[in-house]
Amino acid sequence: MSGNGLSYSEQGGEAAPELGQEAATTTTPSIPAAFGLFCSDIKKNEDLKQMLESSKDSAKLDAMKRIVGMVAKGKNASELFPAVVKNVASKNIEIKKLVYVYLMRYAEEQQDLALLSISTFQRALKDPNQLIRASALRVLSSIRVPIIVPIMMLAIKEASSDLSPYVRKNAAHAIQKLYSLDPEQKEMLIEVIEKLLKDRSTLVAGSVVMAFEEVCPERIDLIHKNYRKLCNLLVDVEEWGQVVIIHMLTRYARTQFVSPWKVSFSLEDNFCEKNFYESDEEQKEKDQKVKDTYTMDPDHRLLLQNTKPLLQSRNAAVVMAVSQLYWHLAPKSEAGIVSKSLVRLLRSNREVQYIVLQNIATMSIQRKGMFEPYLKSFYVRSTDPTMIKTLKLEILTNLANEANISTLLREFQTYVKSQDKQFAAATIQAIGRCATNITEVTDTCLNGLVCLLSNKDEIVVAESVVVIKKLLQTQPAHHGEIIKHMAKLLDNITVPVARASILWLIGEYCERVPKIAPDVLRKTAKSFTNEDDLVKLQILNLGAKLYLTNSKQTKLLTQYVLNLGKYDQSYDIRDRTRFIRQLIVPNEKSGALSKYAKKIFLAQKPAPLLESPFKDRDHFQLGTLSHTLNTQATGYLELSDWPEVAPDPSVRNVEIAESVPDSFGGFTCLLSSFFLICSDSEDTEKKKKGISKKITTSNSSDTESASSEESSSDSKSESDSKSDSEPGKSRCTTSSKVTTQVSVPTKTHELLHRMSGKGLAAHYHFSRQPGIFGDRMVSVQVTVTNTTDHKIENIHIEEKKLPSGMRMHEFSPIECLEPAGSVTVSVGIDFCDSTQMASFQLCTKDDCFNVSIQPPVGELLLPVTMSEKDFKKEQGMLTGMNETSTAIPVAPQNSTRLVVIEKLVKAANLGVVPSGQDNIHRFAAKTVHSGSLVLVTVELKESSTAQLVINTEKTVIGSVLLRELKPVLSQG
Repeated sequence: MSGNGLSYSEQGGEAAPELGQEAATTTTPSIPAAFGLFCSDIKKNEDLKQMLESSKDSAKLDAMKRIVGMVAKGKNASELFPAVVKNVASKNIEIKKLVYVYLMRYAEEQQDLALLSISTFQRALKDPNQLIRASALRVLSSIRVPIIVPIMMLAIKEASSDLSPYVRKNAAHAIQKLYSLDPEQKEMLIEVIEKLLKDRSTLVAGSVVMAFEEVCPERIDLIHKNYRKLCNLLVDVEEWGQVVIIHMLTRYARTQFVSPWKVSFSLEDNFCEKNFYESDEEQKEKDQKVKDTYTMDPDHRLLLQNTKPLLQSRNAAVVMAVSQLYWHLAPKSEAGIVSKSLVRLLRSNREVQYIVLQNIATMSIQRKGMFEPYLKSFYVRSTDPTMIKTLKLEILTNLANEANISTLLREFQTYVKSQDKQFAAATIQAIGRCATNITEVTDTCLNGLVCLLSNKDEIVVAESVVVIKKLLQTQPAHHGEIIKHMAKLLDNITVPVARASILWLIGEYCERVPKIAPDVLRKTAKSFTNEDDLVKLQILNLGAKLYLTNSKQTKLLTQYVLNLGKYDQSYDIRDRTRFIRQLIVPNEKSGALSKYAKKIFLAQKPAPLLESPFKDRDHFQLGTLSHTLNTQATGYLELSDWPEVAPDPSVRNVEIAESVPDSFGGFTCLLSSFFLICSDSEDTEKKKKGISKKITTSNSSDTESASSEESSSDSKSESDSKSDSEPGKSRCTTSSKVTTQVSVPTKTHELLHRMSGKGLAAHYHFSRQPGIFGDRMVSVQVTVTNTTDHKIENIHIEEKKLPSGMRMHEFSPIECLEPAGSVTVSVGIDFCDSTQMASFQLCTKDDCFNVSIQPPVGELLLPVTMSEKDFKKEQGMLTGMNETSTAIPVAPQNSTRLVVIEKLVKAANLGVVPSGQDNIHRFAAKTVHSGSLVLVTVELKESSTAQLVINTEKTVIGSVLLRELKPVLSQG
């Protein structure tokens, strides 16, 4: 919508110049007027190309807005591709976003030109802006060229570990594109899907399940460990993701749980077998046995409970998905709750009504009680289109019973008078079905249909004849008068189906109307050559039956009709004529079959069954395209039958990592330290020293265990999923240990200048100490100074403006700060492994000042120690797009081992790894928030240069850290 709105405004802004150009063109005598119409378009595109080649960003941005507007309106802008793709490396973020929007649309069409910029897309995958990273991945996956499949595979793997859930979501979308391009990548893609399925972000859940359904729907084992998480996240997932997840969980549940419908059958059987003189005790024992036959699995109940609130969703697809889930999975006593929500959807547009009514029609055949309370909701409105009217009529017919049939017949009487002839005919069919299903009203319906035979509309009369014919087959002995009445109407009815039905009835029951049947044959023989083929066949049948039952009167007529049929243009008529002649007129060549001609033609035929066309649709899953079309569509996944015995439910139990107890132990120490600080006991100082020593020397686990409050607030953060799903995290716990800081930085940063703070000054530095606020928080020491000559009271933090996912633990208010006084306090900040600023207000009793803390990436790390062997092993697993390197010049005084170590550990919180080579220095750390490994290697060369290599799954952190460390060794 924003694109459309933008294009309209741009169009308005350019309308006057374009009209001016067109007018000038058309008034020029040397150029024809017709050419002016095309000249303006050519000039407009040339103008856009010039604007895109301009050195001004404002002109480029204006051009891109107009181009995207053209694309949004469906206009062809492909000829601008070369000019647009040149701006893919623009430094202006707004231009770059619009360029990627354009490239996503035309990359598949202009593959050769798009391939020229593939290196730019690869660099954009490491851009600090998440929108650019995601857009680059989308463009890359839109280039449908097999040669770049390895690049796409690496990009998807990288994006699946990105800090941003939006990028991870786009990685899930790219999986489907890559699979359609190269199905041989299936096994590698399954590994990425398995990783993303562990993601806790609600933004990612729907997309990865869609990728799962597209690539490997048969791999149910991937869902086991994530089943409960998906059930719990379902309410918070975006709407279309909910639809995909619900359909997938429906299939999953049909393979993992036993049928909840067995209990209903058991109760019915128990009721039928109950003895009249059975004692109460025996009955109680039987009831108890029935109850014990079925117990719903807790995971089955979890799915039903967590989907029930979604019946209130504003999205019709979500409501329909939940309804089909309850229909296929819930006990019959609980499935009725979906009826009210489905009826609510009938107030939507006609397309939604059509799908919902189709599903209700299928449901109403098997369980009428679900929709009987809402009978009036299915009454037809005059404004309804024919397709909606027909479906509502179908549902009303399904819901008809002895109690409401009188009301429905009155309603049907109105429908028959409708100007919509197709609907009126369908109503007559519905009346016939009601007459067949409810014997109490059969005669009433039949009399009503006979009355319709005198209707002015021949379509109504024709349909009535067809339905009466079917009804008369059920009890022909009682309705000879109706057959006579219909024979009299034959001259006035012109619809072939109706004429054929009357002739069939007269022929079938010719013995009951012996005087009328020969006369009908006489009349139809006269018009035989002008009749429709369907009517001709029935005339031949009528002649054959009368020849066998009343040969004296009809022998010559039948021979005349057979002669007409012998030379008819239709080969079907000619073939039928020869068949009948050989069967009823025996001669020397006739076989033994002619002896049984009477039994063949006049055999008693079974009455037709008037059934709903939706009767057999329930074998398709409700809400699917296959159910709508009543045929299996491409990609349809069938619902499996309920298993007789439930599979092992323990497969859905999530195992707790072995490192969790250690992490909880470390956190307990932190809590103990916090409470000991507040304690007034005599040995407080000794305890504090002991505990702080224990904190700095104990192993720190990578699992993000925290207090219940902290974990609940983090459950929706974008990096929780990252920490749970990254293989690098588990590697870190097995091969590395968090160590004490090697160096404490002395550099301080100004937080608040004394002039801006009206005499209040503040500075901060990163202490690199484990904080008492939580394992994920970076400890920041803030020093507040009073430079005035009066007291400053109530210094505190207010109005924290933090990016999404970031948290801050503020210091306790400083009640009073004397003149020239200074105090140092600790602040804990969870930066979520990003260098974004934590903005807040530093306030006093009278004023508030806006301040912000921005961390260097080196302060977002915790030092790690490991063996050289483990370092190389981890480094080997973090290659390709997880590796960033550069060659840097090294100052002569920075070429010794001690100096390199000293400078690097001051610049970043790194741990030193032992190295067996003098010219290679290795450092290791992990990110504070997610615990991802960061490996740094400095290899000194002979020519006063060094190769700086950083390996980490966090490519953004790797690239930023590389920029920060480059000047450290270059400067003296």
